[in-house]
Amino acid sequence: MEARLVAELPSGAGWQFEPKWDGFRCLVYKNGAEVKLQAKSGKSLGRYFPEIITAIASAPIKRFTIDGELIIEIDGESSFEALQMRLHPAASRIAKLARETPAMLMAFDCLRDKSGWPIVDAALTKRRQALEDVVSGFSGKQRTELTRYTTDRRLALRWLNGGLPGIDGVIAKRLDSPYVSAERAMLKVKRIRTADCVVGGFRYGAAGKVVASLLLGLFDEAGKLHHVGFTSAISGAEKPKLTEVLEKLIAPPGFTGDAPGAPSRWSNARSAEWQPLKPKLVAEVAYDHVTGHRFRHGTRFIRWRPDKSARQCTFEQIASK
Repeated sequence: MEARLVAELPSGAGWQFEPKWDGFRCLVYKNGAEVKLQAKSGKSLGRYFPEIITAIASAPIKRFTIDGELIIEIDGESSFEALQMRLHPAASRIAKLARETPAMLMAFDCLRDKSGWPIVDAALTKRRQALEDVVSGFSGKQRTELTRYTTDRRLALRWLNGGLPGIDGVIAKRLDSPYVSAERAMLKVKRIRTADCVVGGFRYGAAGKVVASLLLGLFDEAGKLHHVGFTSAISGAEKPKLTEVLEKLIAPPGFTGDAPGAPSRWSNARSAEWQPLKPKLVAEVAYDHVTGHRFRHGTRFIRWRPDKSARQCTFEQIASK
């Protein structure tokens, strides 16, 4: 069951709200000694998270299917970057990471109860009780936790506004709804935050010498400007004039710390080329999540900040948010 992005949490009776965790969505199947971890794509995650396979295999309940999120916490913060590092071809590397940064499962739904009986057609209230019955039999070594929930919209709003660190947003589910596979039968509201960033470079579009995206940077304590993401939310009408402004500021190095990388297997050489800029322009952008000191997704351009000095654009803005 998937979620549809909406602008705000629903109001009225009959809703349950849960944190939206920043991890890998995962169905966990247990049938006796056999344990499977399945991603949203249908592919197996088992080889990448051997510690979860071992933990679930040792659980006292023999048959169940639960839905949840695989997460890795580092220094008390959820790290999507640490999850991505697990997708490695070498089993020895995966085993090392499993020891050093073990994952855990945040469980939030139940498809088969502790007797192995399918309950996807049952209401959420019944599935939640079945989930608690399954997970309550686990000990700490099973590396599984129950996600919290509330029917109080005011509390869910506090979570969304920073009252619950480490989450990506809030999920809303109908209390009387069944588990509907492959449909967006839940609602999600993502945490959107803003930051003022230096425009340290830009890329031209593939069709010609008109700006396609702005490369964003933040200063560290040592005064180095690091590339942290991009924004491409520029209207077609604005692009020609903005290109003229940017071209007058072209000057190396652009970024004095981490810089945009070389072409990957997903991009050709032209799409990876970028033009360095003098650190003169400051843009306010909206973002949803930070991973490894970078914006995980493309940001949304809000406005220019001519009132802001480039040196005021520091990592402090996005620390622990």
